[in-house]
Amino acid sequence: MDNSKYKSDADILYASLGNLPEAVKNPVLVLVSGLPGTGKTHFSKKLSKRLPFVILESDVLRRVLNPNPNHNKPESARLFTAIHLLCEGLLREGHCVIVDATNLTEKHRRHFYDIADRLGIKLTIVYLTATEQVVKERLDKRAKDGDTHSDAGWKVYLRMRKSVDKIKRKHYSVDTSLDYENIPDEIVKEIKTL
Repeated sequence: MDNSKYKSDADILYASLGNLPEAVKNPVLVLVSGLPGTGKTHFSKKLSKRLPFVILESDVLRRVLNPNPNHNKPESARLFTAIHLLCEGLLREGHCVIVDATNLTEKHRRHFYDIADRLGIKLTIVYLTATEQVVKERLDKRAKDGDTHSDAGWKVYLRMRKSVDKIKRKHYSVDTSLDYENIPDEIVKEIKTL
């Protein structure tokens, strides 16, 4: 594996983040997981308004590395290797980080588990769900409005839902079809007490 290539990619992603919030003594990592249309980006932005986080939104970062993405395995492997390096670097600098990506399998989540374990920092995992009707409405609206970085539509949702692994670590499950606007206080409280 050519680590210099991935380090270069991570540097490009870092430069794309713009102004970062102040570093803190005890940074935390929040891993937001869920199928397309469950509200990961909306949730992440809401959370970052309450607490100072750097959001690593995989759909945005993918387009930084590849303006015309094709979402194939080599492209995704390159992207997420760079995101893992970027995430760890930000945490080492003392920045709190939210990772906004589907992360549907333990194989993919394990990279973030390992980063948190290696650095000895708190990891909060939030798994978002929504009813299929709500997801379909959101994805249809997203496609119609064209105001998103994500290319995932209903067909992608249907394909991806077959690959969801149970999260084996302590996590929060939030049904965003019930409440799309509020971050559950227990999640904010857990993060703030660190």
